[in-house]
Amino acid sequence: MPAVSKGDGMRGLAVFISDIRNCKSKEAEIKRINKELANIRSKFKGDKALDGYSKKKYVCKLLFIFLLGHDIDFGHMEAVNLLSSNKYTEKQIGYLFISVLVNSNSELIRLINNAIKNDLASRNPTFMCLALHCIANVGSREMGEAFAADIPRILVAGDSMDSVKQSAALCLLRLYKASPDLVPMGEWTARVVHLLNDQHMGVVTAAVSLITCLCKKNPDDFKTCISLAVSRLSRIVSSASTDLQDYTYYFVPAPWLSVKLLRLLQCYPPPEDAAVKGRLVECLETVLNKAQEPPKSKKVQHSNAKNAILFETISLIIHYDSEPNLLVRACNQLGQFLQHRETNLRYLALESMCTLASSEFSHEAVKTHIDTVINALKTERDVSVRQRAADLLYAMCDRSNAKQIVSEMLRYLETADYAIREEIVLKVAILAEKYAVDYSWYVDTILNLIRIAGDYVSEEVWYRVLQIVTNRDDVQGYAAKTVFEALQAPACHENMVKVGGYILGEFGNLIAGDPRSSPPVQFSLLHSKFHLCSVATRALLLSTYIKFINLFPETKATIQGVLRAGSQLRNADVELQQRAVEYLTLSSVASTDVLATVLEEMPPFPERESSILAKLKRKKGPGAASALDESRRDTSNSDINGGVEPAPSNVSTPSPSADLLGLRAAPPPAAPPVPAGGNLLVDVFSDGPTSQPSLGPTPEEAFLSPGPEDIGPPIPEADELLNKFVCKNSGVLFENQLLQIGVKSEFRQNLGRMYLFYGNKTSVQFQSFLPTVVHPGDLQTHILRFNASPPLWGPGKQTLRSITVS
Repeated sequence: MPAVSKGDGMRGLAVFISDIRNCKSKEAEIKRINKELANIRSKFKGDKALDGYSKKKYVCKLLFIFLLGHDIDFGHMEAVNLLSSNKYTEKQIGYLFISVLVNSNSELIRLINNAIKNDLASRNPTFMCLALHCIANVGSREMGEAFAADIPRILVAGDSMDSVKQSAALCLLRLYKASPDLVPMGEWTARVVHLLNDQHMGVVTAAVSLITCLCKKNPDDFKTCISLAVSRLSRIVSSASTDLQDYTYYFVPAPWLSVKLLRLLQCYPPPEDAAVKGRLVECLETVLNKAQEPPKSKKVQHSNAKNAILFETISLIIHYDSEPNLLVRACNQLGQFLQHRETNLRYLALESMCTLASSEFSHEAVKTHIDTVINALKTERDVSVRQRAADLLYAMCDRSNAKQIVSEMLRYLETADYAIREEIVLKVAILAEKYAVDYSWYVDTILNLIRIAGDYVSEEVWYRVLQIVTNRDDVQGYAAKTVFEALQAPACHENMVKVGGYILGEFGNLIAGDPRSSPPVQFSLLHSKFHLCSVATRALLLSTYIKFINLFPETKATIQGVLRAGSQLRNADVELQQRAVEYLTLSSVASTDVLATVLEEMPPFPERESSILAKLKRKKGPGAASALDESRRDTSNSDINGGVEPAPSNVSTPSPSADLLGLRAAPPPAAPPVPAGGNLLVDVFSDGPTSQPSLGPTPEEAFLSPGPEDIGPPIPEADELLNKFVCKNSGVLFENQLLQIGVKSEFRQNLGRMYLFYGNKTSVQFQSFLPTVVHPGDLQTHILRFNASPPLWGPGKQTLRSITVS
């Protein structure tokens, strides 16, 4: 870079800056700036032409005023004129002003582009570098379109200076990040790879940054860089600090270039060439060996540079996941950092070990540090480090240590930061289900979760325990006994009441033989929580009460008294009022056999993927996929619990909670929101007296909320659907993979109306759809009106047509 001569000091600028600094108040500063702006404006508009030095001085003053936070609305053309100067200092100030003050939409861009073109063609390396820096700083699309083809040519030209190549590579990288479509891929791509062999380390460093960005989109075009990167890395790693003296940072040779090369290699799988792979493994082993050597300096800069290379090396080892020896060595090295006094190193070690735990080669090595990780979870002062420790415990968990890890995470949950409690709850629920050999332990764990952090136990968690208890006969009695004992606490969370209401309503008879948990005691215990709960929980408890009437006839009078109370029959909430009225009528009118049929025990749920795991993945984000990969274990664990989730069963009788086809006259009961995915429990006892209580979507709901995970219900036979209309006026009349037809009928004296609901179950539009009514004999005279369906009918839509008869 040319030295600035003594005459370029710009005394006027120095005086102006000194005056600004000596101002005693903001008002004085503004007054001085306004005075200077008026002077500069008069100079620019004056009849006397300004020389290059004066233009440069005044443009510098404008730039300084802009940096103080004041708007500048003139002087841009004078700055552009400086670009045509042959003096370095004048051209430099012009480019600096343009880079800072000229936006990409300025009218002066064309003039600036012409000046830049002249400098790029001048073959003066100093002027070329200034032009390239300006292109990179402005980075507008118009500049990219003007110079995207010229910059690669400058980069690979044999006569370009090293400083120009370095600037060209970084400028091209900036344009590619801003507008990837503007950078053409051509023959220069093969030549830019060979810049990795350049003798100038600055050129190599800039080239590696460019290639790393380019190869992510076009990996095959830059595949030849692997061997060159390994060769360059080998030379750096094996060199002494004196060999690369100009690029040695605190006794560490070229740390930034080493890190960039290691990141470049992570864009590709392990080298196929045995010689290249062997040389790379040797480099990685050398880095791990150097990490064990005593430090050559006690300064923090030395350890930072050394550890930067080490952690990037470990990331490459994890990425390849093909060298068991290196993976174990990397794990042991990270284990030493777990007790390091530097917080950042402990954090990075825990984060890297989370990924190592997913490898079958290093999982056992990671497990040896379980005590250290548990201690970090208990004693770390930094919440982010504690969160990484919890992540690592989750990642290293398997059948052999599941109870220990779940116990420690539950203990930590009592004092955990509120920001991470929900995540800890999800992880404990997943681990407890996945590695539960004894399901009584699983039930205890989930109930403890609700007791410790009930506010953070999402619906997915307690829905899941209900599904598992329903599906496993061997744990139903224990679950009923345990939840009954948990409800006896003076203060228990509402989620505990929900779980208790469902389990006792289904399986309370299994513990009714004990006088301490007799039916009246169970009812009294649940009803004591009734007035403290939300509307959704009260609705569930009312459904439990009607279940009790079926299970324990001796409680019928007491429960009917509760349902008959004015607080229920005249409740302001429509859902509670409707349930109380319907359940009271059902218990009074229906016979014992009808009650037993309507309120029979829930059938087992079909298996489906766990929604808790899906929620944890969504909460952690895309970057957490490796840490949450459930297929990371060996094949011996592939049949462990929790791989699939029981999904709500589909019954053929249309549920009142589903109204795809508008098949009910009464107002619909308010159901709790159904989580995305459609595979969770819905309103636990939402059905009315004419259908079995259902925990999941009916065929109508399954049609209404299709999803990629949904497994459609088996389509009932037409005869089965038709037979239901013997005793009811509404329901599904016909259904197949393409179409669903529902009927709702209502009659008053001699007039009747039938509503036909057509549902398009496909993903395409129905065309020329024309329903007809067949009327044998003289029935035609009884049809007063029939509204035909429209011929065009969109996917997933429904249409309504009516028939009026007499």
